Amino acid sequence: MKTDLAFVMGVASRNNERKIFDWDKAARLIAERKPEEAGAGLRDDWEWTGGTIYAKGKPVMRSYTYLASTWATPELDLDGEIIDCYVMESKTAWDASTKWPASALKILNAEVEA
Repeated sequence: MKTDLAFVMGVASRNNERKIFDWDKAARLIAERKPEEAGAGLRDDWEWTGGTIYAKGKPVMRSYTYLASTWATPELDLDGEIIDCYVMESKTAWDASTKWPASALKILNAEVEA
């Protein structure tokens, strides 16, 4: 998406509650499907917001992502399958800078131990 259009969308939706990437849902889906790679980003803005979050059987901690928006939907990419993956801001303590919170890592680790 062009930067100017993203700006307009942000202004138009500035009073909306933010959608935040759902790390626990992502962890459950990754544990269940065991993808080669998983990414996360915002629909229509992956170029600026997306990055790899899981590769080679492990969570990726150092890849850039920005995963919250009042207008764009956070998505999970599992080996090319794109899935909506968010929770509303009022329902979580996470924000755009959250990266693999303890609850999501626990879900991944539980699957490895099982």
